[in-house]
Amino acid sequence: MGGVFAGGKLKKVSTSGGLPVVLSDATGGRGGSWGENGTIVFTPDARGTGLSQVSAEGGTPQPITTLDSDKGETSHRLPHLLPGGEVVLFTAYGATYQDVQIVAQSLQTGERRVLIEGGSQARYVSSGHLLYVQPRMAGTLMAVPFDAERLELTGTPVPIVEGVVTIRGDTAGWSVSRLGTLVYLPGGLRSTARSLVWVNREGEAEPLDLPPGPYEYPRLSPDGRQLLVKLGALQPSLWIYDLIDKTFNRLTFEGNDGWPLWAPDGKRVVYASNRAEPYDLYWIPVDGSGKEELLLARPEIQLPHSFSPDGKLLAFLHADPTTAQDVWLLPLDDPQQARPVLQTPAVEFDAQFSPDGRYLAYASNESGRNEVYVRPFPNLQEAKWQISTDGGRETKWAHSGDELFYRSGDGMMAVEITTQPSFRTGTPRQLFEGPYRRSSSPTTAQYDVSADGQRFLMVQEESQEVEAPQLNVVLNWFEELKRLVPSN
Repeated sequence: MGGVFAGGKLKKVSTSGGLPVVLSDATGGRGGSWGENGTIVFTPDARGTGLSQVSAEGGTPQPITTLDSDKGETSHRLPHLLPGGEVVLFTAYGATYQDVQIVAQSLQTGERRVLIEGGSQARYVSSGHLLYVQPRMAGTLMAVPFDAERLELTGTPVPIVEGVVTIRGDTAGWSVSRLGTLVYLPGGLRSTARSLVWVNREGEAEPLDLPPGPYEYPRLSPDGRQLLVKLGALQPSLWIYDLIDKTFNRLTFEGNDGWPLWAPDGKRVVYASNRAEPYDLYWIPVDGSGKEELLLARPEIQLPHSFSPDGKLLAFLHADPTTAQDVWLLPLDDPQQARPVLQTPAVEFDAQFSPDGRYLAYASNESGRNEVYVRPFPNLQEAKWQISTDGGRETKWAHSGDELFYRSGDGMMAVEITTQPSFRTGTPRQLFEGPYRRSSSPTTAQYDVSADGQRFLMVQEESQEVEAPQLNVVLNWFEELKRLVPSN
């Protein structure tokens, strides 16, 4: 038998075939370990949960670890049961993917012991070693002699395999069998180089004078002088580029920050950060005159979408365990009065206020695929118009309010909008098409629009030769491991 996370569930499936059997809910599973006694220890969700255990025969899952909020723990992930099934190793996460530690906990007494600061994805092997990755040495597999009975390190950690593929550093593409076969995917840190480019309505591109980097979510300031962008792979942060002075300065320094949004007056930036897991809403002055402030913290993920033109309301995505992604509104003068305004079993996201504040554009998969819709605001239930006709998401209004832009596949689409004497839409037309970065989940647009609506600031993937992935397999690897890292 084997275990798998799929469709928001933990399932078991026979290696000889057959239908999978659901064992437990696991909306965002982050690792599991099948013990010798038939117990499975797993992380049911990526957001603010400890480990749980459930019998491989089914039953009610039982929590076995609790987050230590005094230490800033945000998640327990990547469990691994030691031989005998009485002790579990796991990775305790803090505010970032680099703020981790490997912990051992007794399933009998609940006693915990920190084994390695700054380590994650631990596995014990019969050669007497603890294997793990070290996020700040992204893509490097480490080994240290380990006494599994006393739960003590008995030697010095040694890097044994470098260049293992990793995206964030906290996990890497490797595994090892009980008999000593090592399998890993080479590649090191995968940080895609991208460029920021202006693209006109005919599809002609002009790059910004910036070096390639892992850019995402470019946002032009209300006066058009500055560019806000998410930058970074291991610990994403927000940066501001002055388009006039050609200076580039970092704005945020804690957590993993993203999905930035300028306030209408250009004095503050709202964004989401997972420093307290999950992603909560923060804002910060752009001139350095004050510290960042927490706008709203809830148990579910929240991502900012758009401000009302007067700056009094913030539309944001709220991830609900029963209704998927919904659109909520947050009054800036009383954030605790945040409330849902589009909440159905479908996924609603990317809500964008029109420039005059009278309409709300958004995307939804209510038809079975993502399409763009518009509703009147604030009376959202009075009417609804479907804007896209062949799929759409990543909505943006023209500053004039007479056009609505969205992405359909690789195409940039435009639709004329008329609001007087009544709301009417034109036929969607494609302005240009290109391999520019697109949102991979129900979030917000990966582009912005100039004030005159004639240019689009896009994120362009750098062209690279794509090589077929190749697994490296090392047989009888334990012999080499014992030679490189002798254990007592």
